[in-house]
Amino acid sequence: MRGWSIPLGRWMGVELRIHVFSPLLAAVCLALSGSDGVTRGLGLFFTLVAAVAVRETARLLVAAWLGLRLRAILLLPIGGMFAYADPESQEGSSNGGGQFSMALAGPLANLVTALMLAATFLGAGGDIKLFSQPWISASALVRSMVWMQAGLGLLHLLPAYPLDGGRLLRGSFARKHGFTPAGRMAAGLGQILALIAMVAGMLLHSPWIIIAGFFIMIGAQIEDQGVFFQSVVDTVHMREVMLTDFATLSASDTLAGALVRCVHSLQEDFPVVRGTQLVGIISRQRIVDALRTDGNGYVQAAMSKAFQVARPDDTLGTTIRRIQTGRGLSLIPIADSGRIVGIVSVQNLMSAMSLLAEQRRLEREEARDKAL
Repeated sequence: MRGWSIPLGRWMGVELRIHVFSPLLAAVCLALSGSDGVTRGLGLFFTLVAAVAVRETARLLVAAWLGLRLRAILLLPIGGMFAYADPESQEGSSNGGGQFSMALAGPLANLVTALMLAATFLGAGGDIKLFSQPWISASALVRSMVWMQAGLGLLHLLPAYPLDGGRLLRGSFARKHGFTPAGRMAAGLGQILALIAMVAGMLLHSPWIIIAGFFIMIGAQIEDQGVFFQSVVDTVHMREVMLTDFATLSASDTLAGALVRCVHSLQEDFPVVRGTQLVGIISRQRIVDALRTDGNGYVQAAMSKAFQVARPDDTLGTTIRRIQTGRGLSLIPIADSGRIVGIVSVQNLMSAMSLLAEQRRLEREEARDKAL
């Protein structure tokens, strides 16, 4: 999600991000407005923003009702993509009534909003030609408000991921064949239908169909990358990537003494122990800051007690989720029978993964040579 996206801050503990191409849609709306002017072009853009807001608000309410824990939302002009805080939430959103409720919430909210707007505008009187062509244009913003809501709702009934119809199809396939094959199938189908939509939009001279197809393609590619990443990290265990040559600090060490240890170590973060028991985590920067502000003291007074411990057999995917859900968490100790046997830090994780990939490649080549 972080690739090609812009952070918008956090809302109710959920990280909000917007795809970099989404703001460019404002420029497209201005171009489509032509002689209608900049104000109407921006008005057309905000009708789409309003339709997405209605959709995602409904989905967030359903997610809260189902007890699903969200970590991040990536906003596209066709809707949002959710990243869940834990595997249980991910699985819960893909099974049974929860999956159906999540898929139904967005389209239903858009279609109901479209009917309410249509009834309000027609009931208020005036010459509102609701069914005149084009349905969505800068010159008829009132009509566009209705059809943008209806169009987004109907669009998500198509069986193309990341649309809601595609999510239902993926969930049904996942119950029989597993999440990873289902994700790949849904992403592939989404890319095919996106290509068909873009070609159809060019043949029909409809910029909105082209735009929809373009962003369906982006969403499907994000899903495809996510499935590939998940399939990798869920097959790697912590014993394969953890650092086994590491230093620890004692809770009774002085900060000045700890600083000397830092000078002779490449570690950025250190587990703090009392005897054999892990009691905290402290970083180089925290040691320096504490020395500057409070003078020389003991490590236990400056260490952080907010930490999580993993086991050697835990998967890398589980550990990454722990790092992501723990604010400011940069190191996870690996413990076996209460004894620290390794550490995993954000600093060394990418390097370790690259080396592990090379190791596995060599092992495959050796196995192939032996088979020959």
